[in-house]
Amino acid sequence: MAEISVTETNQRRTQARILDVREDVEVASGMIPGALHMPMSEIPNRVDELESSTPLIVVCRSGNRSAHVADALTAAGFTADTMTGGMIAWARAGLPTT
Repeated sequence: MAEISVTETNQRRTQARILDVREDVEVASGMIPGALHMPMSEIPNRVDELESSTPLIVVCRSGNRSAHVADALTAAGFTADTMTGGMIAWARAGLPTT
């Protein structure tokens, strides 16, 4: 698992799948356009919804949960990175949300 910046995440949005692992109440404030919302607690039961051939960029509020999820997905055979600073950093950078 690699840590990547919000700038790099924004540049790779069309080549990678953004996986937002925040809880429902957290995503109500906005998500990265095109991201897939899958709360961290649901991933073990929903991992089959992820395409193993598509690189993943895992996102949470601050970057802590996403790092754990990216590590687990990498161990399961996925290519998964975590976005440093999470959605807090994304919002501070003035990047788009839906």
